[in-house]
Amino acid sequence: MERKPLISGNWKMHHNHFEAIQMVQKLSYILNPQDYEKVDVSVHPPFTDLRSIQTVIESDQMSIKLGAQNCHWEEKGAFTGEVSTAMLEKLNVSFVIVGHSERRELFGETDAEVNKKVKAVLKSGMTPIMCCGETAEEREAQKTEEKVKTQIESGLSGLKGEVVGEIVVAYEPIWAIGTGLTATPEDAQSVCGLIRETIKAKWGQASESVRIQYGGSVKSGNCPDLMRQPDIDGALVGGASLDPDEFARIVNYRLVG
Repeated sequence: MERKPLISGNWKMHHNHFEAIQMVQKLSYILNPQDYEKVDVSVHPPFTDLRSIQTVIESDQMSIKLGAQNCHWEEKGAFTGEVSTAMLEKLNVSFVIVGHSERRELFGETDAEVNKKVKAVLKSGMTPIMCCGETAEEREAQKTEEKVKTQIESGLSGLKGEVVGEIVVAYEPIWAIGTGLTATPEDAQSVCGLIRETIKAKWGQASESVRIQYGGSVKSGNCPDLMRQPDIDGALVGGASLDPDEFARIVNYRLVG
């Protein structure tokens, strides 16, 4: 099955709304309509920037899709500092990152909480980008397969196959995030292939349509080799997405490679 690649820029805690507007306008200026025919592009700014970016995307009729970096699973309530999927839906958010390793490692998110977030995103009509990945210690102890399979099975628990087939899974080895280290294309393919096989074993044909991204120090220089792998359908880009020229080169990885 032909799976359209998804290149997503996770801005993390960078850019106020003025900087964010300039960023997305410059990115839109660099990209052309033909780029969007080949690749879906999403940007994931901080919550404070979402309304500003939504307005720019819609007023300028950009083909860039708006994404969020996180959410809470409850629709509303006494959860100070949290943002619900119902709020994101009203901003026309298309994709929501769920279970990013920084959320898991720094803020203690569990697989059960990730599962609740995945379901909340789907209920609100958006697409979750569910992250998974191992630490350096787990990799050295040869526990990558066990860790990733558990995260996939737990994070997608309770979902039907036709739903699983429409989501996005991002493999982000924790040891590669923000370190400058990148999994080799072969190593990345090995784990992304494992993810697809895990989904196939439990959800059957959903494995053919689910898109699997790689994330972890992705740059224009390594993106083409990663994207040549049969089970890698896109990239979740961190630091390199803060530079519109570099991010555009990643979107145009076919030309770079």
